Amino acid sequence: MSQIPTKPQILQWIADNPALTSKRDIAKAFGVKGAARIDLKRLLRELEAEGHLSKRKKSYDDPNRLPPVAVLKVTGPDADGDLFLAPHDWQGDAPEPRILHVPAKDDPALAKGDRVLMRLIEVKGEDYSHEGRLIRRLSTGPRKVLGVFRATSEGGRIVPVDKGVMDEWIVPAGATGGARDGELVEAEQTGPKGRVGLPKARIITRLGDPGAAKAVSLIAIHQHGIRDEFPLDAIEEAENAEPPMLDGRTDLRDLPLITIDPSDARDHDDACFAQADTDPANPGGHVIWVAIADVAAYVTPGSALDREARERGNSTYFPDRVVPMLPDALSGDLCSLHEGVERACIAVRMTVNADGHKTAQKFVRGLMKSPAALCYEEVQAAIDGAPNDRTAPLLEGVLKPLYAAYDTLKIARDRRQPLALDLPERKIILSDDGKVTSVAFRERMDAHRLIEEFMILANVAAAEELERLRTPLLFRIHEEPGEDKIDSLRQTAKASGFSLPKGQTLRTENLNRLLQAAADTELSELISMSTLRAMTQAYYAPGNLGHFGLALRSYAHFTSPIRRYADLIVHRALITAHGWDPDPKRDGLAPADIEQLETTAKLISEAERRSMVAERDTNDRYLAAFLSDKVGAEFAGRISGVQAFGVFVRLNETGADGLIPVRSLGSEYFRYDRDEQVLTGTSTGTEIGLGQRVTVRLAEAMPVTGGLILELLSIEGEPRKVQPARGGPPRGKGAKKRKYKKAPRRR
Repeated sequence: MSQIPTKPQILQWIADNPALTSKRDIAKAFGVKGAARIDLKRLLRELEAEGHLSKRKKSYDDPNRLPPVAVLKVTGPDADGDLFLAPHDWQGDAPEPRILHVPAKDDPALAKGDRVLMRLIEVKGEDYSHEGRLIRRLSTGPRKVLGVFRATSEGGRIVPVDKGVMDEWIVPAGATGGARDGELVEAEQTGPKGRVGLPKARIITRLGDPGAAKAVSLIAIHQHGIRDEFPLDAIEEAENAEPPMLDGRTDLRDLPLITIDPSDARDHDDACFAQADTDPANPGGHVIWVAIADVAAYVTPGSALDREARERGNSTYFPDRVVPMLPDALSGDLCSLHEGVERACIAVRMTVNADGHKTAQKFVRGLMKSPAALCYEEVQAAIDGAPNDRTAPLLEGVLKPLYAAYDTLKIARDRRQPLALDLPERKIILSDDGKVTSVAFRERMDAHRLIEEFMILANVAAAEELERLRTPLLFRIHEEPGEDKIDSLRQTAKASGFSLPKGQTLRTENLNRLLQAAADTELSELISMSTLRAMTQAYYAPGNLGHFGLALRSYAHFTSPIRRYADLIVHRALITAHGWDPDPKRDGLAPADIEQLETTAKLISEAERRSMVAERDTNDRYLAAFLSDKVGAEFAGRISGVQAFGVFVRLNETGADGLIPVRSLGSEYFRYDRDEQVLTGTSTGTEIGLGQRVTVRLAEAMPVTGGLILELLSIEGEPRKVQPARGGPPRGKGAKKRKYKKAPRRR
């Protein structure tokens, strides 16, 4: 065809050939050559101006049709859990297309707001127009920043609260959202970097005074995207839930299943009971019951509660508040095993022999009524000979049998040799107005260890039961640490005077020998922390790879469905596997659950990591606030990390971590040895390394970021040596004779 095509012909060609939409492709299709290309270009511009086409780089698209490959934004899951997307920048007159995500096995978990590049296939007869397969994720939603707003004559700037973000953000005059100077704000990027090299942003949320006590956890909630408000339909479902009935359940109300929790526990999702086994074939054995709140009875697949719980993944705990996975009507009431009230549960009866080995298990869906809700301290006091009015009636018939069963489980644990990390847990005490009054370390008692062993046993039972019944589930996976991390731990052990032998298959018992060697020394916490850092991050997966840290072949989370979505999936799997619900689509494992196990595992693993970082950052900020009026004071501590840019110190009194910048060590040049984890002064010979006892002065405390800046005063009781005025490594001829001549540049 040599004549110039009409506009309808061009539009039809583009519709029929979405992959051939450049001007050159169109010209070739219609045989347009030479000077006629000018007329074709004019027609394309007219079609663009009329809104029929949109120009994308060097090609033209029908704005009412999607190309075979497009940039999309994730709009979120529907009621069935399917993930849908929309065009990132829809220009057409027709309704915005709706695209179903068809996930591949190795696709990352996508969340609302993510920008992705997808390959599209048009479909007919569905409530969506296309199916999309992921090519790659481009970004995780609009880039956001949380910081303190500083007003200027041209708008303002935002100083980020994140210690790892150094650049300020520019806020144009029309994008301040009415924020006042000094307010804590959340903003999102609106364009590329400005002429001074800083990103531009608009303020989307004003959060008030950053120095207010309640702002500490609020900063973490916004900074890490923790969902802290429930949609109305989820709240309505929770409030309309009804107490359980006995129909179809095993009656466990006469079984003295007690809860043992921290004194400030916000929910009670597990209860236990134990007694000596009366079977003559099991001398010295015990029967252990563990009952868990039946959350699946209230949070059914595809419901608003289920969608919200899956998005949250878990509850997030801060010193001043909890952001729960479920609304309080469930987490604090119907799903909490309160004393003296009937509650739905899923329970497991386990038989262990005299050596603590589990020989049998049976799961039931029951109705229970706990006779007592106790805390760790009063249970331990009762066993130690000081029962109170609540524990005295339970001492002989309930508490002592629990400890007798625990004694047998300790035999099995010692034989199994799980990783014996027993790090002190820090507790931040707040006043009624939210200010830090003190920082303490929680005491670890046998009561804590008893509940941990019972819960581990129940989790193993759930995993083994579902494997036996060939029912899909989510395992809790903890892989063996990589060789590079173990080498780093080996170097730390060597620098501290201990050893971790090479040339053997790594087992937890090897690490336990290292921990035991350091246990009664001043370096115990350092070796424990270094061992913890060497471990891989645990995660959820539908495939079983075992749990290295617990030295277990099969392990699943079953015991905390109020605060972990993975446990809810395991509960649904047990309901389906045992046929407890005549309509398994109601509260058993739904087909959508099974299809999305891989995606769900990634989503909740990411949510767990997000919560852990948010909780850690919040504790850092509270500690910085607690220490902010102690600037200039001296503290004892230990070096917990060494880098080229400075030294990290953990303060003995509070467990807070602070940084001694290398620049504050004087003008002397310090050589960094990565393998030995040591900084060495090239003039004074001062060595600063892991585990050393130090005295420091608090130079700066920044509650908004959680940062502490320290000054070094002494090392191992000796005042530090200071070398004045000689910056940088030695130069000139003499440098050739010095072994530190190739030291890295000082940062």
